[in-house]
Amino acid sequence: MTAQDPFVAHRSLLFTVAYEILGSAADAEDVLQESWLRWAGADRAEVRDPRSYLVRTVTRQSLNRLRTLARRREEYVGEWLPEPLLTSPDVAEDVELAESVSMAVLTVLETLGPTERAVFVLREVFDLPYGEIAEAVGRPAATVRQIARRARAHVAARRPRVTVSRSEQRAVVERFLLALRTGRLQELLDVMAPDVVMITDGGGVVAAGLTPFHGAELVAGLLARASEVTSDFAPVWLNGAPAIRIDLDGEACAVSVTVADGRITGLYVVRNPHKLTRLDEPAQLSR
Repeated sequence: MTAQDPFVAHRSLLFTVAYEILGSAADAEDVLQESWLRWAGADRAEVRDPRSYLVRTVTRQSLNRLRTLARRREEYVGEWLPEPLLTSPDVAEDVELAESVSMAVLTVLETLGPTERAVFVLREVFDLPYGEIAEAVGRPAATVRQIARRARAHVAARRPRVTVSRSEQRAVVERFLLALRTGRLQELLDVMAPDVVMITDGGGVVAAGLTPFHGAELVAGLLARASEVTSDFAPVWLNGAPAIRIDLDGEACAVSVTVADGRITGLYVVRNPHKLTRLDEPAQLSR
């Protein structure tokens, strides 16, 4: 492939489409490989709009992959969280893109069916015309409009309702980071909302809660105990937002948060090592 090849030119866009539909960078990369093989065998003379053609191809392959993954996710041990991505601060400058790849929104997208998820991503994130989406998902345009409306309402009812600036998010994460380093219970309680929820994903590979933890006292107590065994807490940008990386006995752990009214309302803690292979090089995301 050369730099002038449309697949190369649009690769970050195609990866973002696949990642948002799948919630997994590893599966998104597999989809891109499959899509490249189809692109390599396509009659380029018949392709009027390479970008649209490639987005449709990646969407179809992502849907195929998502359906084959359904059983695996049903059998997953404990809570399933999306695979966190290391991102540069630049991603946060596109507010809509950053929100769409946030752990909070990706977790909500997991509650949609495959076709609903693909339609929502293509319409709400990438603003594709209904006709193009219809071609990608193999449904009539009128049906796609109805699916988009249902998916939009579903996500709106479940996504965080408070929009927080990146500067406020960063300030809260910095307070949280300091509290983790000191391990002081009161400082952890002060930075968390009383009804905070912490979801942990170990995938049955490492220790993690099988169900979410509710309430500041319980969550702060668990985090205080983690502070007793490590002091290796570092600020990072994950999925377009300030977050924290923790190293426990040489094993990485990614912590993303949601914030409202100056306090943490949700924590997404990924410990499954199979989901933490992309924490050293920023992912290239674009719309």
